[in-house]
Amino acid sequence: MNKPMTLFITLLFFIAQFAKANVVDTLNNPFVKYSPLWNQTKYKHCNTAAAVSYLTDEEKKIIWALNMIRLSPQLYCKTILLNPKSPFYLKPAQRDYYFNSLINDLNKSTPNNNFLQPDSMAFISAQCHAYYSGIKGYVGHERSVTLCKGDFYGECCDYGYNDAVSILTHLLIDKNISDLGHRNICLSKSYSLLGTSIQPHRDYYMNTVLDFK
Repeated sequence: MNKPMTLFITLLFFIAQFAKANVVDTLNNPFVKYSPLWNQTKYKHCNTAAAVSYLTDEEKKIIWALNMIRLSPQLYCKTILLNPKSPFYLKPAQRDYYFNSLINDLNKSTPNNNFLQPDSMAFISAQCHAYYSGIKGYVGHERSVTLCKGDFYGECCDYGYNDAVSILTHLLIDKNISDLGHRNICLSKSYSLLGTSIQPHRDYYMNTVLDFK
């Protein structure tokens, strides 16, 4: 392993392990602009990464938004997917199997109070993969350099978006993914920890990795 790579991974480990939670919570709820119903106190409790200093604000919002979706899947469906004022809204004639199946899955889902908590080692796993995938223009889950060690039980990779709501909505629709693997992972009650990283991508502008444990 060359010296720059060694220094890079050492720095990531240091940040994730020793950064203190002295961060002022200035995040805005990413769903409030779609409906004031998201302003309820219970959704503030979903913001489990608020005090974590190694995540960017948008990465924190991924964890926050996903916790809210898991807690209130029907509200997400109503205010984000089926809200005519939402950029994610599709007219009935425009909806395909993936969009319709997501609506069905969300409407059948029960509230998940098992909030995902940020995990520093899963963050290192996600950041390393997103960083080097971006440099190399790689798409997929295989680690493109031996430096990146996967620390996850379920992983989602997204390309082309840089905001939390778009990233999660794209993963949940899971268009052209026959087994709906990303959707199933995001909504699964089997996971309790999450590390995520948004990084530039050579070919797709941005790429995001979510590593679940």
